[in-house]
Amino acid sequence: MTFDKLKSNPVVWILMVAVLMAIVLSFLSPFFMTVGNMTNLSKQVSIVAILAAGQAVVIISGGIDLSVGSVLALSAVVIGTLIQMDVDPTIAMIAGLIAGTVAGWVNGMVITRGKIPPFIATLGMLGIARGLALAITGGVSHPVLAPMFLYIGNAKLFALPIPLYFVIVTYLVIGIMMHKTVFGRHVYAIGGNERVARLQGIPVDRQKVKIYALSGFLAAVAAVVMTGRLAATPPSVAQAIELQAIAAVIIGGISFVGGRGIVITALIGALIMAMITNGLNILGISSFYQQVLIGIVIIVAVWLDNLKSASR
Repeated sequence: MTFDKLKSNPVVWILMVAVLMAIVLSFLSPFFMTVGNMTNLSKQVSIVAILAAGQAVVIISGGIDLSVGSVLALSAVVIGTLIQMDVDPTIAMIAGLIAGTVAGWVNGMVITRGKIPPFIATLGMLGIARGLALAITGGVSHPVLAPMFLYIGNAKLFALPIPLYFVIVTYLVIGIMMHKTVFGRHVYAIGGNERVARLQGIPVDRQKVKIYALSGFLAAVAAVVMTGRLAATPPSVAQAIELQAIAAVIIGGISFVGGRGIVITALIGALIMAMITNGLNILGISSFYQQVLIGIVIIVAVWLDNLKSASR
């Protein structure tokens, strides 16, 4: 009975996949398990992990957000542009967070008020946010050498990189929000059956706006971390990163049809994605194949989820 419970627990089996992958990669390359590479891996995983947390909430609600990479770029550009104008870095960071949240709020409003499917609405925002980022900068990257951002991107605290603390705090807050609050129960109810959720008196449209605003806010948080890592805000940054975030969520076992899943598994999914990318780089395999592999992973993961849903 205990074994059956462990076997059916998504956190357990996805952790086993991550551990198995780490073992395989350590055999394939002696450099994989080194301290330097583990530090680099923790920094690599931070951006996708933060985006995956927001994407997980959206997917559990039965939606999808294709705009997170472009919203990240727009938030980063807002930060970089304001710092170039000698605005205080803290104010610039707050402005970047607001920009991301507003973009997410617009997604939610277009979906709920305009009755436009999330795929189309967020695909539109993908183009709008990326276009604004390029228009604001003229396609030029701004350097960000403010000590606060350099600390966020490169410093360590108690031997752990600062970006990792952003990830930990993000998943603690989102985990509590999803599993201990009314908002979280509403997200699962909307994803399970939106019509029934409306009949139960759940303010579906209002909660959807909050869901997409949250996704935009977390994209902006990821922009803060990425700005610190790059010490610059290139408007072309994070292209196609939304695919990695979606793949991390699906690999984590969160159902693509909505209503099911545990947010923490998206973090493990992001770790697996980071290990794949990191491992391919160490083994000298072309980065072009990484996109191919990500696409295959998404298709296979959704196919398996459909098989699992059909067997219930």
